[in-house]
Amino acid sequence: MRAQNQLTGTVTMARNGHQVKSATVYIPDLKIGTTTDDNGFYIIKNIPAGTYVVSAGSIGYSTQVQTVRITRKNITTSNFVLSTATYTNDEVVVTANSIATMLRTTPQPIVDIPNSYLMQNASTNIIDALSNVPGVSGISDGQSISKPVIRGLGYNRVVVVNDGVRQEGQQWGDEFGIEVDQNSVDRVEILKGPASLIYGSDALNGVINFLPEETLPEGQIKGDLLYNYQTNNGLINTTGHIAGTIKGISFSARISNIMAHAYQNKYDGYVFNSQFSNFNWDGTIGIHRRWGFSQLHYSFFDLKTGIVEGARDSATGAFVKQNVDANGNPIYQIATNQELRSYTPFLINQHVRHYKLVWDNSIALGEDKIIARVAFQQNRRQENNDITQPNTSNIYYLLNTVNYDFRYASKTRNDFDFSAGINGMYQDSKNKGTLLLIPEYNLFDIGAFAIANKKLGKLDISGGLRYDIRRFNGHDDYVNINGNHVSANDSGAIHQFSAYTSNYNGVSGSVGATYQFTKSLYLKANIARGFRAPNVAESGSNGVHDGTVVYEVGTPGLKPENSLEFDLAPGIQTRNFSVEVDLYSNSINNYIFPRQVQSKLGGDSIRTDVPGYASAPVFLYSQGNASLTGMEAMLDIHPSGWKWFEWYSAYSGVNAYLKNVPDSAKYLPFTPPSKIISNITVSLKKKSKIVRNSYVRFGIAYTFQQSHVYYASSVYNGTTDPLLLKASNSPTPGYLLLNAGAGTDLLKKGRKMCSIYVSVNNLANLPYIDYMSRFKYYDANLANGVNRVGVYNMGRNISFKVLIPLDFRD
Repeated sequence: MRAQNQLTGTVTMARNGHQVKSATVYIPDLKIGTTTDDNGFYIIKNIPAGTYVVSAGSIGYSTQVQTVRITRKNITTSNFVLSTATYTNDEVVVTANSIATMLRTTPQPIVDIPNSYLMQNASTNIIDALSNVPGVSGISDGQSISKPVIRGLGYNRVVVVNDGVRQEGQQWGDEFGIEVDQNSVDRVEILKGPASLIYGSDALNGVINFLPEETLPEGQIKGDLLYNYQTNNGLINTTGHIAGTIKGISFSARISNIMAHAYQNKYDGYVFNSQFSNFNWDGTIGIHRRWGFSQLHYSFFDLKTGIVEGARDSATGAFVKQNVDANGNPIYQIATNQELRSYTPFLINQHVRHYKLVWDNSIALGEDKIIARVAFQQNRRQENNDITQPNTSNIYYLLNTVNYDFRYASKTRNDFDFSAGINGMYQDSKNKGTLLLIPEYNLFDIGAFAIANKKLGKLDISGGLRYDIRRFNGHDDYVNINGNHVSANDSGAIHQFSAYTSNYNGVSGSVGATYQFTKSLYLKANIARGFRAPNVAESGSNGVHDGTVVYEVGTPGLKPENSLEFDLAPGIQTRNFSVEVDLYSNSINNYIFPRQVQSKLGGDSIRTDVPGYASAPVFLYSQGNASLTGMEAMLDIHPSGWKWFEWYSAYSGVNAYLKNVPDSAKYLPFTPPSKIISNITVSLKKKSKIVRNSYVRFGIAYTFQQSHVYYASSVYNGTTDPLLLKASNSPTPGYLLLNAGAGTDLLKKGRKMCSIYVSVNNLANLPYIDYMSRFKYYDANLANGVNRVGVYNMGRNISFKVLIPLDFRD
């Protein structure tokens, strides 16, 4: 029988040449792979002709990556030799390019977070799970909401990619998180720095790409059950998953439910209304043939979460809840112990639903290929915060987004390849709530780009250019004296939003290189220019931002932001240790920020005519120039003679400020403080018939004092409390957290029955407030002369995870 585009070979051990059974061989660009048999042999059939990055790996071994050319009607052989060391950066990444590339040759600063990291660490949302990655942090608004920040910038300056498309769901809002099921994430790629070349506007300072599990090899049907319980907040996470590939038809389905009651800490006890519940499901079906593949993916995300107000009883310091008296008037009552441990959120609360449909295609054109991806997303975000109208959504944003992405990728000729394409989106946003901050709008953007890669011996060069156009249309809207929608012809109608059109365009680019001086010594350098168009809040807001209680005014004539970043990363990688230092300098022109408006009579401008609010300071979105410089350093000690021992340490720090402004307002708000993490892992290498892959880990996370504080005005966040103002305008103290973990696989007759992971965060139960928490601005606890300001972060939390694999057809 004549072969049709097959890839075959063996996977063996470097130390003794023995075959590696059940090793995974995978081609990311085609989403197909296989596993080796008892003799370490593998075969992948029906591969389109072309040049691909192929990875091979197994538990306990480092991943080996090769570039393989598949020719038509031929059998290609590629053998892999795996080392027992797991410290190499020989991984495959897809975030910075149109096609899969090797991490070690990519000049952009990219971090690959494997599934093992996600399983071995505990968190209550996927962004918090990444908070110990150098250069990555999150703006926290409770245990269910965290906004990603990369190298000091977040909101619409960081793009989140999930299921292959950029996630769109009100990124501009302080108290709005992302809509990603943490159980659906197999691994994460983080690009730190400008990434507008591929993703267009909003990727000014980085991308977080959540990647699903790999497609199973032909003939396999597998699944798993995950159960996670956490002691601090009673979190219960239950997930079921099944996937398989039969005759070139792949499928996957998952359903998960996560719920938690209020979290607790040493000073506050249980934090009222920090509970949440999150239900998700997703499914994928695809076809894989010699011409490529086509996949259809659908997901549904449903989050109900309380919003912490931080209000307390003045006598006892206990948290209070909103209620109504016999006449229907709002009152506050002390929350009961039962309410503190309830899994059902109280007022105020958010209800967020996100629907997504993605059609992903890769079609071979000889050894070239066409990549086509189209998606539809709908984001429904509702917030109820009026106890007298418990079933009325004061905030209700309905956002529809259509994403499109079409690319051409050439075959590799003489170690040179290039790709080109267009991508963008169309959006339509509606306001269905009673509290209006932003106008209804629609936008359309399109960007064209080209990227080229060339290998010259030990030197790998990558670069490209992009041009973006965005058209934004804000709509007219009228309200009555109570802030409710009315017609323009209604008596007493107030013209809340005036229609406007803004056109933006920008050029992005990147050029970088990686040079391998020796097998151990390398240097990466990259220069990138980013682009970001103003978002709806910055250009069109006109109302009170309920999360900060300030009156925000947008500026339709804002210019796009442009950044220029320089990255330099020398590194050494040996059998005994690895070290890398990433240095960067980022200059942003036309940086957009809210500036407090001064009254004509002197002092701060205050709005006293806003329904439902006694007063609100006025902030106008303005522009200036910003500078961010920083460093990330990593040291991994793994002695070749002590294969059971690893000591990993990392440092990250950034200095972010506005140029040519007074010292009191020059530092950018929510700039993460410097941080050091250090973990020692001891692995049990001795083979056993009962346990395997066992480990014990102990670590520290030290966060430095943040002295570079953005100083708030006398009425910022709607308060004149001198104690709160002193705390919010003072350096945030540093703190040291102790963490630990352990895990193992349990076997029966040589077959894995389950994996168990135990982790402990904040082992010493230290009371602390993270600088990135919005709870640091909350009311003071004045009971018994304590005088503590804000709501503290989570205390000691022990997480238990059990993962049970299911083999229906192996």
